[in-house]
Amino acid sequence: MRTHPQVAELLARSHRLGADPRNTNFAGGNTSAKASAVDPVTGGSVDLMWVKGSGGDLGTLTEPGLAVLRLDRLHALVGGYPGVAREDEMVAAFDFCLHGKGGAAPSIDTAMHGLVDAAHVDHLHPDAGIALATAADGEQLVADCFGDRVVWVPWRRPGFQLGLDIAAIKRDNPQAVGVVLGGHGITAWGDDSASCEQHSLEIIRVATDYLATKGRAEPFGPMLAGREPLRAAARRERAAALAPLLRGIASTDHRQVGHFTDADVVLDFVARERMQELAALGTSCPDHFLRTKVRPLVLDVPANAPLAQVSDRLAELHAAYRDDYRAYYQKYADAESPAMRGADPAIVLVPGVGMFSFGADKQTARVAGEFYVNAINVMRGAEAVSSYHPIDESEKFRIEYWALEEAKLARRPAPKPLAGRVALVTGGASGIGRATASRLAAEGACVVVADRDADRAHEVATQLDTERKALRPADVAVAAAADISSAAAVAEMFAVANLAFGGVDLIVNNAGLSISKPLLETTDEDWDIQHSVMARGSFLVSRAAAGVMVAQGFGGDIIYISSKNGVFAGPNNVAYGAAKADQAHQVRLLAAELGAYGIRVNGVNPDGVVRGSGIFAGGWGAQRAAVYGVPEEKLGEFYAQRTLLKREVLPETVAAAVAVLAGNELSHTTGLHIPVDAGVAAAFLR
Repeated sequence: MRTHPQVAELLARSHRLGADPRNTNFAGGNTSAKASAVDPVTGGSVDLMWVKGSGGDLGTLTEPGLAVLRLDRLHALVGGYPGVAREDEMVAAFDFCLHGKGGAAPSIDTAMHGLVDAAHVDHLHPDAGIALATAADGEQLVADCFGDRVVWVPWRRPGFQLGLDIAAIKRDNPQAVGVVLGGHGITAWGDDSASCEQHSLEIIRVATDYLATKGRAEPFGPMLAGREPLRAAARRERAAALAPLLRGIASTDHRQVGHFTDADVVLDFVARERMQELAALGTSCPDHFLRTKVRPLVLDVPANAPLAQVSDRLAELHAAYRDDYRAYYQKYADAESPAMRGADPAIVLVPGVGMFSFGADKQTARVAGEFYVNAINVMRGAEAVSSYHPIDESEKFRIEYWALEEAKLARRPAPKPLAGRVALVTGGASGIGRATASRLAAEGACVVVADRDADRAHEVATQLDTERKALRPADVAVAAAADISSAAAVAEMFAVANLAFGGVDLIVNNAGLSISKPLLETTDEDWDIQHSVMARGSFLVSRAAAGVMVAQGFGGDIIYISSKNGVFAGPNNVAYGAAKADQAHQVRLLAAELGAYGIRVNGVNPDGVVRGSGIFAGGWGAQRAAVYGVPEEKLGEFYAQRTLLKREVLPETVAAAVAVLAGNELSHTTGLHIPVDAGVAAAFLR
């Protein structure tokens, strides 16, 4: 069906507004357009409204993301409106106003758009607008800033009554182009899409200029000694060390993924005298505190304090935070309130280092951090011209534990098996590693693609982001260049993982190489290089992984891609087979040692995986083909024919076994080796 011209304009306007974080935050705000269309039933004209549906994002909005409603039915709801005490019932009534299948689920802001007598309406959350909206004397500031061109609306929870209020203001103030919503954001309107967008941008621009010209310098107070930002390299190192500790406390109730930012705006805020006072007031805009919680946790120790001291103080602060959050819930909850969703912080501020944010996946964690940056900007603007005065905690609770918000959460798709897990795959740029990284991402994990070839690792990570439809690069996967035979390189690889996702939960020791020679032709160098990568490298990776997992405190998985050659004595293969046997016994040794920490250690023993293999393509295939007297291109078929099932083992076959070991179905299994060899009787485990 051809897109209505007004819908095309609406989408284009939405994309322009949503692309600039100065206009609105991710998934924040909504836009609408009203126009006539042909009713496919009667063939007559019908007046419709297209409005961004619940949970969508302006910057990436598509036509299926719009709710489509009949205006006659929407306006008819006014006559049956039961009043503020029962206004939530009106959201269900929107379903009876839908045109045809109706598109996306209508949001709580539908009334704001439908009841205002304007062809186009924008509701946005710009930092400058919210700064005025959260100032103690916001109403006077709005009048001083805009005159009568923009009108103040006292705080009211989003809903049908707010739509009626704005509609009345539009009707009674024909000179006005929009409103500032107390504690919340802005709404603007226009007779056409261009004028509506122009009015939105005008409000944002005028508010921004007002704060810049009228505001006082350093509204957060002076920078305190001892809170100054560490130098970049030291800051990064410290953040990588802190991330697993912080992810551990943030995951006490529900497993979380982390995100780190040390943007200048964050480093400046956490260094200032009034940071803790203002942070305790919490965020104000509903879109902000729904993702950041009512307030952050502030880690009040010197940036260079010993980690043992940090860990002790963090435990104290976390316990106090949880007590405070439970008290907040118990103070405002009633018999109809949803159950408490979790008492852990979503935002942790660390003076000298930056900000850590947490969520169910990387995108959610990143967005929470972006929203807190918005909140910092809001606090700065409000404090520059007045004092920051967010909405009352009781109102925050009403929105955080709103039945309508609970319904929105219920509409989310069920999480995938590895959602919230962070996997690191060595040798992840080709063959088994690449297939494993892809499978784990498909199962919901965040993935660190580690490989000696940095370019190919980056290529795979980019592909995983694309396949999983990540909104931003690194929302699903990141690349890490690493020679795992080097302890320093392994440490840097884990720093990448910690900074990208907050830590690691699942390690796949897959990196390897092979040189096929008879004993008398095997050199010291042949032996050393294979053992340095597979035996030593797996040890270094597992040791570093165990350190991170113990710091997090909720267990994990270490999986070795060993080989049937660890138990099967093949010809001309002493160095490779011995290194694989070393890996196989590491599985047993580490399973015995790390079980006390809830860390499971298991292995997979594949037969030769020829297709897509970096090892086979690098010369191993030709060497093994020569040993067995078959053409190299027939080597996979040769391996298959010597198995009981007569099947070739593929990278995806091995990846499937890793996914099973990493999943919840084998939660009580450790120290196991799974043969993935299509049945090589000589390699049966005994």
